[in-house]
Amino acid sequence: MLQPPQNPANDTKYSPTPYTPPKNITSSMEQATIGRSVVIKGDVSGAESLYIDGRIEGTINFTDSRVTIGRNAVIVANVTAKEVVVMGTVTGNIHCTDRLDIRSEGSLTGDVVTPRVCIEDGALVKGSVEVKAANRQGAQPQNEKPQAQAKPAEPAKPAEPPKAAAAAAGAATSATLAHGSKVMYNESN
Repeated sequence: MLQPPQNPANDTKYSPTPYTPPKNITSSMEQATIGRSVVIKGDVSGAESLYIDGRIEGTINFTDSRVTIGRNAVIVANVTAKEVVVMGTVTGNIHCTDRLDIRSEGSLTGDVVTPRVCIEDGALVKGSVEVKAANRQGAQPQNEKPQAQAKPAEPAKPAEPPKAAAAAAGAATSATLAHGSKVMYNESN
């Protein structure tokens, strides 16, 4: 067959370069998405982060990842994850190993167990919130002094309301409530 003569100068110009897919060293940037029109009834679990904008009924289990419940999402499920962000509607219990963040447009009806919680102004929460210290297995932050050291005696303080005293007692944990948030909770103690 007739072919043009080979010219080494033109080889690099017209030779296709093979496609090399990007290397995924860590999957921290990967995120699964459940779209607005998707309805799932059953168990949803995985290892990467999950963004939900649809409807799920059942259980959600992402123990090592973040679950984000979008503005259009309606969740009727128990959620277990490292971190949960609520911008939609959740009916069910949430268990976090790191943090729960309920944004101003979010709504939660259910019980919560988490080491850290942030509830923005305008968010709706109905249920109990239990803030537990993360398991540190004897590790102590470097900026804290060991509790074995004696503190100087402090003058008597006026009596605090029971809930404020309970919050002050949990100094190793953190809970944030933005001004004006409507929070209803049951105290089990």
